[in-house]
Amino acid sequence: MLSSSTSRRSFSLRALLAAGLVAVPFAAFSADATRIGILIPGSKSDKGWMESGYDGLVAAQKKHGDKIKVQMIENINYADMEQALTNLASKNQLVIGVGGQTQAALLKVSKRFPKTKFSIVGGSKGDELPNVAGYDVKQAEIAFVAGATAAMLSKTGAVSYVGGMEIPSIVNAGKEFGKGAAYINPKIKYVENYTGNFDDVAKSKEATLAAIAQGADVHYHILNLGLRGMEQAAKEKGTHIIGSYTDRCGSDPLYIAYSITGVGYQVEYAIDEAVAGTWKAGYKPFGLAMGSKASDMSACGATPAMKAKIDEIKKDIQSGKIKVLEG
Repeated sequence: MLSSSTSRRSFSLRALLAAGLVAVPFAAFSADATRIGILIPGSKSDKGWMESGYDGLVAAQKKHGDKIKVQMIENINYADMEQALTNLASKNQLVIGVGGQTQAALLKVSKRFPKTKFSIVGGSKGDELPNVAGYDVKQAEIAFVAGATAAMLSKTGAVSYVGGMEIPSIVNAGKEFGKGAAYINPKIKYVENYTGNFDDVAKSKEATLAAIAQGADVHYHILNLGLRGMEQAAKEKGTHIIGSYTDRCGSDPLYIAYSITGVGYQVEYAIDEAVAGTWKAGYKPFGLAMGSKASDMSACGATPAMKAKIDEIKKDIQSGKIKVLEG
């Protein structure tokens, strides 16, 4: 999920591992500190999933101080994930993979380190191992709410979605975004595209421009650095974006709403549980049922009527009146 070359990424990882990984430059730690290893496969400054995960790590460090010692690997490609996770697992008590794309490698490595705890942020139901916890952010759930919000904000009656890899959780989120938009406006035009890469700026821009050419004026995404391409297209054509993961209303007029998917909240949750000695293996769904830190929708400058409608939809999803896909 990186935009740099494979050779550069591989060299950087080899250098990292040869040095015994790079500790996150936080406060000194106590001798009995809980050792935390975290893999952030993308950029921690992507304004998306990875940055939200990193924000959760920073929040946990501020909370726990010298009670934890953190080591982090950032910005690697898929071929290096197993090697990175192996090194983290050999040095830490808890290893966190930020993103469902870490799941396959993490499950494989966890079998070799039965005494190490592993948490997957964005984990889906699957193989259950005694030392692995999977935290499901329920992206499809909040994507339905985002679609409804987009339909209420659209002036053209057309909205779009750009996803990165075409994997079940990302595809399901796209389907639910379209369903949410149609829930508000049955005649709405919905344009859905996948780039095959969360970080490809050029492809994301191309997909967004294609949607704009079909009338879309509000765009949603599950991208990392690829979001830059969507931003470029929206700025050029005067359209708007619903951001993801963190509420940043007021920081950029390009963004008219944000869905909160609690990536950072789950990173912090895993660390809190490890420090408290209450960490548990198994699948754990988050989403709307876990409160606004885990999942929410913020429409910047929403009218009272719009806010009430969003709240109604969230309640209907939680009650089961509105049924959404997994993921």
